[in-house]
Order: sequence, then C-alpha cells, then structure tokens
Amino acid sequence: MTIKRRFFPLLLAPLVLTALAPKPATPAADVNLSKIKLPAGFTISYFAQGVKSARELAVGPDGTVYVGTKDDKVYALPDRNKDGRADEVVTIATGLNSPNGVAVRNGALYVAEINRILRYDNIAQRLKQKPKPAVVYDKLPNKDWHGYRYIAFGPDGKLYVPVGAPCNSCLPEEPIYATINRLNPDGTGLETFAYGVRNTVGFDWSPQDKALWFTDNGRDMLGDNLPADELNRAPKPGLHFGFPYYFAGDVQDPELGKGKSVATYAKPARKLGPHVAALGMKFYTGKKFPAQYRNQIFIPEHGSWNRTTKLGYRISLVRLDATGKQAQSYETFAEGWLQGKQAWGRPVCLLVLPDGSLLVSDDQNDAVYRISYKG
Repeated sequence: MTIKRRFFPLLLAPLVLTALAPKPATPAADVNLSKIKLPAGFTISYFAQGVKSARELAVGPDGTVYVGTKDDKVYALPDRNKDGRADEVVTIATGLNSPNGVAVRNGALYVAEINRILRYDNIAQRLKQKPKPAVVYDKLPNKDWHGYRYIAFGPDGKLYVPVGAPCNSCLPEEPIYATINRLNPDGTGLETFAYGVRNTVGFDWSPQDKALWFTDNGRDMLGDNLPADELNRAPKPGLHFGFPYYFAGDVQDPELGKGKSVATYAKPARKLGPHVAALGMKFYTGKKFPAQYRNQIFIPEHGSWNRTTKLGYRISLVRLDATGKQAQSYETFAEGWLQGKQAWGRPVCLLVLPDGSLLVSDDQNDAVYRISYKG
C-alpha cells in the first residue's frame, strides 16, 4: 500500500496537468496579419516583433538583418536557423540621433544619424558588445525637418545620402538641402548627385541599366489631391527635379514657382498617389516571386497624415517595360494596414533577402514582416 500511495499521484499528475493547462493564446498582433490582402500565392508573417520604430533595413553577408530607427537605437535580427523568423532582437547601439539609415559594406555596418554617418566594423562578430563606431562623416545638417537619412551603396561603390528640405516649401539657405549626395566609403569626396529633391527616404538602382530610382514626397497644404508623390529616375548626375518650384512635374508652387519654366526640370517617371508618403522602394531582384514581379519596383507607402481621406498605408507595385526605363503601371500589391479611418501599421522600407522573400519594416507596429511566395 505504501508503494501505491507513493507512485499513484506521480503517475496521475502529468495527466491532470495536461488536461488543465490552457492552450497558448494567439497573439493579438497576429490577428492584424489576417487583414493584409496579397495577390494569390503570397503569404505574410512576422520576421520580428518588438523592433521599436523600425525603419531602414540592410542585410549582412551572414544573413543578419540590421534595422535603423527614428528612435535612438539600431537593432540586429539574426536568423541563424534560416526559418524565416529572427531568433532574437539585439540592440547594437543606443543614444543616437534618429539613426534611420543602415547599409552594409565589407562586413561593416554604416549608420546614418540626422547629422552624421557612423561605421561599425566587423559587426557580425560584435553584435552584443555595444561596439564603438568610427565617425565617417559629421557635417550633415542637424535639422529634424525631413532629417531622416536613407543610405545605400551604389553600383559605383559610393555611399548615397539625401538631405531633405528643412521646410514644407522654401528656398533653402544652404545648397546641400533638397539633394541626393554621394561620398566615398571613408567619408571623403562628398558631391551632389541630384538637385530639387524635396524629401526622399528611399532609392535603389535598376538591375538592368544601373540608373538611380527614388521616391520623393510632394509638398503639403495644396489640398487633398495635389501634388502627387513621385517616382523618379536619374540615369546621370546633375539633374534637377523641381523643388521648390514645381512638384510632380507640372504643379507649380504658388509663390516660388512664378517665373520658372517647367521644362527646366526632370519630370517624374511615374506620379504616385497624393500624400501617400512613398518611402523605401526596392527593385525585386530575387527569384522566388513569379516572373512578372522580377526587376519591378515595390514601394511602401507610409500613409497620408493630413489628407481628409487617408491614403497609402500599403505596398504598391510599379511595373516597367522590357527596357526597365519606362514605368507602365501603378497598382496596389499589399494592403490592409489601414482599416476604415484607423491604421494599425505603417510600412516604411523594404529589403529583398537572399532567399527571395521580401521584408517590410513598420514603425507604428514596431515590427518587420516577411512576404513570401508559396505558389
């Protein structure tokens, strides 16, 4: 009897605990993913959550994803087992000045604050060491208005960095405002590549002819429908895209545009929705999406902030012709972050991973999503 009394409860206990244990609850945030509408065959999932104010994305040679923010931190998202979800969220650096921009070159992580560019060498081996960075360039303007820097290395090996206009519409007091610039990886040789660019927070190079394409946000306070945001193509340096005199190729600034000829300025390759806040565009260079999506342009639209009826809060697709030089159509690829008049998320930037999936950052939902094609 002593033996039975001793072992009977132990044998029963696991059965009782199993029966009483509650089933894991579905995270509330996952309910939102079911609201996202995608073309047939595509799925969306979380690559990482709890990435506060997630903005620009970059990937290292080992597959680690780096995330800039409009907060004060930079994150790393390693996916060591390659299961399509980050293993952890690692804080690389804190106390920075809105480190929106991130780019990787030769194993080093470049980070763009509002006023300077930093470099974290050998970053993959020092993720959790809070490494001290080298200062690459520290002469960028320190004004917050349109101050988020998006950076990327071009086919020419130079680091491109924009400087947005310090206003809604004005004649900037310094020539560096409203431009896209480039410099050598060591911070030398800064030069202006494109002029008249009000506020670009996203650009990429054509995989076909290496021309620079970029989004640009139009000015406010001209009504709900003017001007359109822009998708621009810059096949060579020195072009002027109109700010502050003209917007979207044909909308004259009511004050500053007087006496200016519209023919002077480069026209957009495609007009986008008005005030959609088109940001971190990317050419799809992977091989997992169907052929009709390859070498086409995906654009995250952060969403309008002062439009009577909200617009954007989606990912759009611009299809190009066979030459890759002409935009032929503009359509919605993914939507659902806006539900009625309320938005639960705001797409910011895109990144094509080596496995062919597409990452999307969201600075409202503090997340990075992964869009893949299952067929």
